[in-house]
Amino acid sequence: MNSGKKLLSLLLALVIFITVLTGCDPFSDFNDLPSETTGESSSETSDNFPSDETSEESTEQESMQGDETTTEVENNGSIAILQGSEYTLEVGDSIRLTVYKSASIKDTVGWFAEGQTVYVDENGLVTALSVGDATVTAFVGSISDSIVIHVVEKEIETTESVTTEATEETTESVETGERDELEKRPVDEIFEAVNSPSDYTPAGSYEDALDRSQNGELSGYPFVPDQAPIISEYQPMKDGKFIKNNDSYYIDYNTYVVIDAYGREVFRIYRGGAYITLEEVAAYVYAFGSVPANHASGKSTKPTSSIWESYLRVNHTRFSGDTSRYPYEPELPRISGCGGDLQYWEMDIGTTGTDCDPSYRPALYNNGSKITRGAARIVYTWNDLNNNGINDGNDVVFVFYTYNHYNDFQEYLNYYGGWGEMFGNITGGGKLSSKTNYNPTEYVPVYSGYLKDGISKAEYVVLAWVDRRAFELLLNA
Repeated sequence: MNSGKKLLSLLLALVIFITVLTGCDPFSDFNDLPSETTGESSSETSDNFPSDETSEESTEQESMQGDETTTEVENNGSIAILQGSEYTLEVGDSIRLTVYKSASIKDTVGWFAEGQTVYVDENGLVTALSVGDATVTAFVGSISDSIVIHVVEKEIETTESVTTEATEETTESVETGERDELEKRPVDEIFEAVNSPSDYTPAGSYEDALDRSQNGELSGYPFVPDQAPIISEYQPMKDGKFIKNNDSYYIDYNTYVVIDAYGREVFRIYRGGAYITLEEVAAYVYAFGSVPANHASGKSTKPTSSIWESYLRVNHTRFSGDTSRYPYEPELPRISGCGGDLQYWEMDIGTTGTDCDPSYRPALYNNGSKITRGAARIVYTWNDLNNNGINDGNDVVFVFYTYNHYNDFQEYLNYYGGWGEMFGNITGGGKLSSKTNYNPTEYVPVYSGYLKDGISKAEYVVLAWVDRRAFELLLNA
């Protein structure tokens, strides 16, 4: 076994050495990542979307996914709203609808709503105004697809544990025995129990992801993360700033490849799939501008009444970022709550517990019977300037993570383990969530460019070699 490892290591080193000698740029293939193996090679990139031709098997699979309706007009193509045929919102909540367009459709999608209970903007963002039903339609010329939006009253929360921007709530009650058991167990032990090894396999295609979502199953990994993000040991920098990677890695309209700091594929995510790990959810939001399938917009959905059970995640609402009301929060870039032009949104990230805030006990976010929401959130803005449903590097997208309830933030940099420098209240020496003792530091700018901008070919060879060896050892541990 050891001799085999050494041989593999020597072969890898030889390949990298030859790469340097021939002058090839190791990053030149970032946009040529291989598609899912099907017996034939594929060179699809972000500009190559699925054709209109589908097999009988795939057509049958698509007909089972959430009652999706695809409208076809002769051979002119088709569009489909991926959220299905109906969706429920609470008054005041919103959802950005996503449309699949076949390859032959190049024009921009238009939107209109029948009824006065919702408002839909030109980007498909639907906001619930009053109780009732409304039909929202996406159209391109004579081709269209519709979804019925059911608007219900917002439920009054009486059992959750979290302080939100608008209200301050008490900790969700749990049975005394369960609370005592959780308090006795250290956070690391809870993390280890939840993230125990398994032979689980993530979804291998877009169709597989939709099929799993139909059955309340994850498309990604079933590991509940600890509150703090895992940071890549190597993070490219340019001009003293972390690089925010502007490259896009779409295999097709519904498939996005997540790479590491060296440009190597780590995993894939699929539009309409369900995800719970921080890295997968952050990448999903960055790539698709919406929440995974297992995420409920409201905060009152219970695991016992959801197909997702312990995989359920709740809360997808507007985030004001109003620092006059919440002075311990740092000001996010161009945020509307501080007079900017960008509307931000927030969503829960389920973790194994919170040990950075004495207000929260180290409880699992969702134990299958109830949710203890904790203090971890993704806060993001996603502005699809050319309205093509993907983040092609020309759009305005910011994705931030906070695990101490809006006191400090880190920016997602569009690669695995890529998180920007922390900024905010605790970083600045302020007191947690205090409106009298606060000192939030400003947003730390990043360099918007490409990973290859921050590293030379020679440096890449050395660092990539070290990282590959570590990865081999990890796999064979």
